[in-house]
Amino acid sequence: MKTACGTLYLLPVSLGDTAWSQFLPLEVQQTAARIRTFVVENAKTARAELKRLEHPVPLRELHITQLPEQDDAATLDSLLAPALEGVDVGLMSEAGCPAVADPGARLVARAHALGIPVRPMVGPSSILLALMASGLNGQSFAFNGYLPVADAERDTRLRKLEEESRRFKRTQMFIETPYRNDRLYDALLSVCQPSTRLCIARDLTTSAEWIRSCTIDEWRKGARPDLNKRPTLFLILSA
Repeated sequence: MKTACGTLYLLPVSLGDTAWSQFLPLEVQQTAARIRTFVVENAKTARAELKRLEHPVPLRELHITQLPEQDDAATLDSLLAPALEGVDVGLMSEAGCPAVADPGARLVARAHALGIPVRPMVGPSSILLALMASGLNGQSFAFNGYLPVADAERDTRLRKLEEESRRFKRTQMFIETPYRNDRLYDALLSVCQPSTRLCIARDLTTSAEWIRSCTIDEWRKGARPDLNKRPTLFLILSA
């Protein structure tokens, strides 16, 4: 008789150093605490998060496998083999929700193909939190990930995103490597139209959380925000 499959649980991870009880439902902590097999984006940060979640088993006794860069079908199948044998598996990214602006989607897709139940757990998503707090259009939005690094290519991309935002009334969201946040901020104030609304959401769910939403013209006239080396989301909506 075939063993019933385990479940692939998509476990959200903290965005900062806040106690888990302030951003996760108790059910998520309890689920993570009973799972012994994990597939993670980064093994070191996953161990730190599981310790914060008060996992009752010594970390060295847990089976923690890092998502490989080459995620071919055979590799994904090996990661999901425990689930096919009836063992629950937890998928964790470095921060936020796995498979949303983070690795893991191909593993989830493979789980569906193999008939493994998938259960997303409620937790913090910086994308949704920033959108909720922005006052911009939450009915039509797009997350664009990282913009090009080269100045000319980045500025061209910004103009295109702003035009799409105007045409479709769509909120455009993007991020930058934290040490390049100031460069992106300067580019936004230089490239975007004065009436375009810009929301900056920094250090979400932490004690340093800071969110401000106003027009490019108002940003130009105001004090420069402290963004250097701090996790930040940028959102624009063109008038």
